[in-house]
Amino acid sequence: MLTFFVILILLAVLMAARVPIAFAMGIAGTLGLAAQLGVRPALAVLERTFFDSSASFILVAIPLFILMAELLTAGDVTRRAIIACQSWVGHFKGGLAIATVGASVLLAALVGSSTASTAAMSASAFPEMRRHNYSDRLAAAVVSVGGTLAVVVPPSIVLVVYGVLTETSIGKLFIAGIIPGLLTACGLGVVIKIIAHTTDQAPKGEPFVLVKAVKQSRHVLPMVLLMFAVIGAIYGGIASPSEAAALGVMGSLVIVLAQRTLSFVQFNRSVSSAIRATVMIVTIIACSAIFSNYLAFTRITHSLLEFVATTDMPREVIIGIIILALLVMGMFMDQLAILSLAMPLAFPTAMALDCNPVWFGIVVTKTVEIGLLTPPLGLNAYVASAQTKVPLKTIFKGVLPFLGMEIVVLILLLAFPSITLFLPELMSS
Repeated sequence: MLTFFVILILLAVLMAARVPIAFAMGIAGTLGLAAQLGVRPALAVLERTFFDSSASFILVAIPLFILMAELLTAGDVTRRAIIACQSWVGHFKGGLAIATVGASVLLAALVGSSTASTAAMSASAFPEMRRHNYSDRLAAAVVSVGGTLAVVVPPSIVLVVYGVLTETSIGKLFIAGIIPGLLTACGLGVVIKIIAHTTDQAPKGEPFVLVKAVKQSRHVLPMVLLMFAVIGAIYGGIASPSEAAALGVMGSLVIVLAQRTLSFVQFNRSVSSAIRATVMIVTIIACSAIFSNYLAFTRITHSLLEFVATTDMPREVIIGIIILALLVMGMFMDQLAILSLAMPLAFPTAMALDCNPVWFGIVVTKTVEIGLLTPPLGLNAYVASAQTKVPLKTIFKGVLPFLGMEIVVLILLLAFPSITLFLPELMSS
């Protein structure tokens, strides 16, 4: 136990020194294995673990989904989605903000990254809301919370990483994220309407013009069809997540080439960005596996499971403690770091309590989504602030009502697992 606490302190020191989370976990896990087994056995475990965790076929889905998002963003498809949604509901009081949420759902179904979605919304939707005299507080908050939808709505990179770390079906996780994602989007819309009708932060938009709305939607129709094709292929069992991701990349390439919105330089940048993001994610997964192996050799996980099996604490209390711990971690860390650190202990504990791994994955994902909005880190707020030049303090104030709604949705997912499991169970049957 003394060695274990020393390794934990080392991990904390490395993270405090701003060592990337992947390298911090890899170094701590390797030194822990060396102390536990000796140098030669530790190196043998290290070699096997690093290869096995990074050579998994399911990881192919990560670069493909990222490349699909990069191609659509570079090809200007995402900006057109925002304009199309605004043309349909922008005339309502608070309509532009609601349209931004709607566009965020479409974007989430194609981007898979919350920071990328927030950046795209900040560049496209925020200037439009400012032009229509929306307060900076509401406009920046909406693009921040809208970006979090990419964490739950498939094809979420966070869900892929959770699936790889816990060996849970990524296809079922994707399908399970649909209803919670739409429920969150509806909740955001309700909060916007309340703010619009109780404050002067959201004026009424321009008159609705049907011809204009139909014309703007023409550019988005291929993207919507691609979204349904990718998710439908997974839901119908026609393709695995990796195969569906390949379909998404091909479809994205066809769309941007047909619309002549992608240059060769932009294509090269998209591929480079996808490679960089993939290397980061795979390194986190591999180093997390090293640290997980160290925990296995120390029997910490086994001891925790024995405690869960013998404790008199109610199941709900233990799950509540896990959720609370994840919420606190979300104040200081990004989503992938939280998953890589917490899942080696939290997932076996949840399984010992007979939790459904798909349900638990969506709950965990929803919890880390909330962390994207909470100070002092609040990654999405930082991204929105950098893009819009709105002070962080203003954004965090604007996000507060939406955080309340996010907590309500999380409680609903905890209390009613059928919300999450309804579609996956249909998929299984």
